[in-house]
Amino acid sequence: MTDDNDFEALLRELEKTEQAISATLPKVGDQVKGTIISVGAEQVFVDLGGKAEASMDIENLRGEDGTVSVQAGDELSAVVASIDAETGAVALGNRHGKQLHGGEELEAAYQQGLPVEGHITGTTKGGLEVQIGGHRAFCPASQADLRFIEDLSTLVGERCAFRITKFEGGRRLNMVVSRRALLEQEQAARATETREQLKEGAVMTGTVTGMKDFGAFIDLGGVEGMVHISELALGRVGHPQEVLQLGQEVEVSVLRVEQTDNPKRPEKISLSIRALAKNPWSDAADRYRPGTQVEGKITRTQSFGVFVELEPGIEGMVHISELGADRRINHPDEVVSSGQRVQATVLVVESERRRIGLTLNPDNAPLSAEDRQSRPQDDSGSGSGLGTFGDLLQAQIANRSDKAGRS
Repeated sequence: MTDDNDFEALLRELEKTEQAISATLPKVGDQVKGTIISVGAEQVFVDLGGKAEASMDIENLRGEDGTVSVQAGDELSAVVASIDAETGAVALGNRHGKQLHGGEELEAAYQQGLPVEGHITGTTKGGLEVQIGGHRAFCPASQADLRFIEDLSTLVGERCAFRITKFEGGRRLNMVVSRRALLEQEQAARATETREQLKEGAVMTGTVTGMKDFGAFIDLGGVEGMVHISELALGRVGHPQEVLQLGQEVEVSVLRVEQTDNPKRPEKISLSIRALAKNPWSDAADRYRPGTQVEGKITRTQSFGVFVELEPGIEGMVHISELGADRRINHPDEVVSSGQRVQATVLVVESERRRIGLTLNPDNAPLSAEDRQSRPQDDSGSGSGLGTFGDLLQAQIANRSDKAGRS
């Protein structure tokens, strides 16, 4: 191979190397992370990894009190504000977007899709009034957040990042901006990371973003799942608002992940809070021994008796024969009602079958071991327990009658 051929080969290799490096360099508008190399009087220099370095105006890092809290070695998240065409020098803006003032800078931000910092100063018909570098802009209500905000005044006074979606120059700038566009971009980035962890059985942390009669919606980090009302707690829940509130951070277990054909919501995620709670029946036999006095709330009445919630996840049943003391009643509603709090005595506990028999009659003693062995057994296999304690308590009454007759 001649020297000329060697030289041409070296040039080709150099071009490939430069192209590879160029492909890895950030672009204007990209969200980047790096490590602060040094903090100067006017600029902060940041290592973006590889061969890329960048600088940021230190004013972007000053707090309200004028101090700069960052130092060399700190990690910094920022937006690529510009790249010098000749030198390739990368300039960064803060997480709220670069603070811009002149019309030319704002127009450049519009053309390049850069985020800009704005101060929400008030509400107007159909949206928000935003001040950006001394210029007035309008943010439609639909672009104020990812979700519809009924009372836009709650945002007044906040400083947020916006993207300019319409720009008309002149003596008085006409700008329309969107906060939602940037939130969606951030959400998409978070969603990619979340989906890597998303699998059945995973335990994740999320934020309550919405509630309906049937359940609560949880943001897991750019991806939303739902906790059905039956999976909110061990006990009965009438509405999610009884146990949750908007913005609350919760720990959830992933029950199912189902793929859908909806590009906006590509997966249906079923979550559970209940699955992470301790099983209250694990030590129920020790805590609710026969003869124990307990207090609870009647959750529902049936023709054969009433169900009493003793604690979340544990209900006992009072047979109708244990409600009327010495008088006969035809239905529990004659003496008690749903929602009423009552004092009761534990008659029998079956932790394996998740059943507790109660009495409201203080004169009735708990069943003895002999009584429990002689009661009829329920072999139906039903998990509902309807009528089982009725048989149990009828056997108790019959045994007591037999004993009284023999005495």
